[in-house]
Amino acid sequence: MSPLPLLKTLRPQQWVKNLFVLLPLVFSKKLLATDSILTTVGAVGLFCLASGVVYLINDLVDVERDRQHPVKRHRPIAAGGLSIGGARLAAALLGPGVVAGGYLLSRPLALVLAAYVTLNLFYSIVLKHLPYLDVLSIAAGFLLRVLGGALALKVPASTWLLVCTALLACYLGLGKRAHELVSLGDDAKHARAVLERYDLRQIRIVMLVIALATLAAYLLYTISAETRTAFGTRYLALTGPFTLIGLIRFYQLVTHPHRESSPTDQMLRDWPFIGNLALWGATVIVVIYVLPG
Repeated sequence: MSPLPLLKTLRPQQWVKNLFVLLPLVFSKKLLATDSILTTVGAVGLFCLASGVVYLINDLVDVERDRQHPVKRHRPIAAGGLSIGGARLAAALLGPGVVAGGYLLSRPLALVLAAYVTLNLFYSIVLKHLPYLDVLSIAAGFLLRVLGGALALKVPASTWLLVCTALLACYLGLGKRAHELVSLGDDAKHARAVLERYDLRQIRIVMLVIALATLAAYLLYTISAETRTAFGTRYLALTGPFTLIGLIRFYQLVTHPHRESSPTDQMLRDWPFIGNLALWGATVIVVIYVLPG
């Protein structure tokens, strides 16, 4: 089995989503602790491999439909670069390997990784065919990333952090569906059956509502007494404008026609989005780790 088609099927360009595992490290004020950094890096790596297993399974389930898609037909399994038998063998080896690696790092993390793979297996077979439930299952995957990062570090997962993550993940999931409807046009229902049951105008309205809820929840978190006590500063609210800009820019990217294969690809090529995200991260670190001292 050639490693390149397998690596391409694992979709490393999508692993950026696993940076959500880092959030507990930053917001638990353990960013300067070497052992915590190493533990979190290990957890991120395991989630990247778990994501790869999920993509393998998804491409196996969708191989015939992918062959009819203008972009997905070039994926290794659909194009024949990676055999179905080879993909099944890789998934069978990597799946248990990821859970075993999680067990070595943290027993609760192993359970979260197993739940993540199971959820996405159920998504590939059933949930992705059900409108809005498919988006909720995507959001659950992001919550499991954050929870996994917290359990690996043995720190409590902040309720605020989980609420903000859930809302943001729903926003991202709906953005993915909006992107598919816009970019594929009349071919959308042939590429993904569930898209026939979505309405683009309705998705845009729901996205705007969730964007406002996400911004409100984040701002309430930054000004809450719990946050001021935890970080010893009231200036976390300074990161609010970056959150607003990020939400607006994402909406623009996914609701305007373009040729990118996914919102993730579009974001990774959009310098305004990346620059704003970097400024948000830098401001969070300065507020939490520098200003209190």
